[in-house]
Amino acid sequence: QVQLVESGGGSVEPGGSLRLSCEASGFPLKDYNIGWFRQAPGKEREGLGCINLRDGRASYADSVMGRFIISRDNAKGSMFLKMNNVKPEDTAVYYCAADSQVQAYGRTWCFYPSIVETLEVWGQGTQVTVSS
Repeated sequence: QVQLVESGGGSVEPGGSLRLSCEASGFPLKDYNIGWFRQAPGKEREGLGCINLRDGRASYADSVMGRFIISRDNAKGSMFLKMNNVKPEDTAVYYCAADSQVQAYGRTWCFYPSIVETLEVWGQGTQVTVSS
């Protein structure tokens, strides 16, 4: 079964850190572009950042630039989102996603809703709550 299984969500205080993980099964994550997304109540889904297969470099949304880091472990078929200096506005359900074809759209593919809505594999989502 092709799937991404998420883990690592929870509650954290402002200024704290959290690491989200996604483990791939049923497909070779190393051959896929990867991205992280979130959706807060009453808001549209937001692309946080993504890695393009062509050069392996990450692009980030302005809202998380300098605070969040996307990485991958191809040997383990895993991807990660390290969240640092979190803020209350980071509260949302977080999703990982992967796709084998979007590298054609360049490094910023995850910021285009028309591309995001067609991604091949999604995680189930994990809640992150930032509060004191």
